[in-house]
Order: sequence, then structure tokens, then C-alpha cells
Amino acid sequence: MGNVTDVTDATFDALVVKSDKPVLIDYWADWCAPCRQLSPIIEELAGEYSDKVTFLKMDTNANTAVPTAQGVLSLPTIQIFVGGEVAKQFQGGKTKAALLRAIEEYL
Repeated sequence: MGNVTDVTDATFDALVVKSDKPVLIDYWADWCAPCRQLSPIIEELAGEYSDKVTFLKMDTNANTAVPTAQGVLSLPTIQIFVGGEVAKQFQGGKTKAALLRAIEEYL
């Protein structure tokens, strides 16, 4: 995971809410097959766009406060934050093209 950083309940505010650029956060769990399918797509996008967007992953097994506060009810869930607020959110597996379209809205 070169360009995708782990975020925790403790670091969420500093890494997401206070970020000066858009943030894509992937809520995942090790038992979630669609999460494992999505991970390399997010890695690839992070390699291409990490200068413009911060890419983060949150392990929902280890971190429960933020997913609960954010209303994450299914995995994977992707949220895009702009200016500390959720600008877009989706659940389930997505194609690279779908994620790219969502990211490009905020570049």
C-alpha cells in the first residue's frame, strides 16, 4: 500500500477533516471480499492522483467510532471529503472508471 495510508479513529480528524485537499477514504474489513477486490483499484488511483487527492483506508474491525459516526452500514463504503465534509459516498464494489469520475468532480 504505497500511496494509501491507514487512518484510525484517533487520526481521522487530522488526516480527513483538516486536510487541505480532497480525501478519498475506503472503509474495509479483512472478511469483506468486495473490499479486497476494490483495494488494488484504489492503490492504482492513488499512484496516479496522490498529488491531488489523499487516499486513506480505515479497517472497520479495529476502528468502530468513525464508521459509526459516519453512518457506514455496509462494506466497502467509499467517502470523498472536501473541506472536511462528505461530498460523495457510495457502497459496494466500484469500477476504476466510476471511482475516477467521482474523484475528478473534486479536482
